[in-house]
Amino acid sequence: MKTVNSLSGGKTSSYIAVNYPADYNIFALIRTNDKKCLFPDSKIRQIVSDKLGIEFIGTLEDNLIIYTMLDLEQFIGSKIDWVTGQTFDEIIIKAGGYLPNLMTRYCTSKMKVEPIAQWCYENTELPIKMRIGFRANEVSRANRMIDKQINGFENFKFKVGKKNNRNKWSELPYRMSEFPLIKDAIFKDTIENFWNDKPVRFAYMNNCIGCFHRNELLLKLMSKKYEEKFDWFISKETENNCTFKNGITYEKIKKHKLQMDLFENDFTDCDSGYCGL
Repeated sequence: MKTVNSLSGGKTSSYIAVNYPADYNIFALIRTNDKKCLFPDSKIRQIVSDKLGIEFIGTLEDNLIIYTMLDLEQFIGSKIDWVTGQTFDEIIIKAGGYLPNLMTRYCTSKMKVEPIAQWCYENTELPIKMRIGFRANEVSRANRMIDKQINGFENFKFKVGKKNNRNKWSELPYRMSEFPLIKDAIFKDTIENFWNDKPVRFAYMNNCIGCFHRNELLLKLMSKKYEEKFDWFISKETENNCTFKNGITYEKIKKHKLQMDLFENDFTDCDSGYCGL
């Protein structure tokens, strides 16, 4: 079976790309159509458009994640395949204006999981072995993924063609998940130390600026660090008359006056909305 490293742009999956070479390295980029979030460097914007095969306007992640992936490709000396689904704007429209939340996390499926799976269907021989960036203290997360497997593989419903102008779908064995960091007892400190002197730039946090998994204190910090991107989430709540988080709007989070100082290194991966594939 072919091996695939699923990359998120964070230090952990990037560590896997360096230390566990695979047949393919794949990165799924979250995009937006909103020109208020326009990626500022037109040359890099064109490079990303060329990699995706579709126009790239901007991302709702930290812009630095673009440089992370370009740096990483140079560092490992191997190609990274970039994929993308519909923009976040488009998938919300397709969902009838119903925003993703803790109960229906369709954003990760539509913008990360499905584009990577479909690329693997179209470019590899299924099933594959996919390395997942769970660290040695995340055994329970790995076990939840293993529990979804049937006869050692996770199945997936792929778009396999068209019939009568409609997409034709088929459920096939997709991947066997591997967890090399758990197997080799690799914890966060090892990964942080590894990247200390390496020429790869990393974002403050990967995943969407306004990820609803993040707690309110962290979201308030993100609203200060990335105001234009955070305002995108506010605009979607206003346009669709619903919220990403239960019981509070992002506008209220942005306006909230904190009674304590925020120390940026106090947040954990769980606070950040860290998502594995």
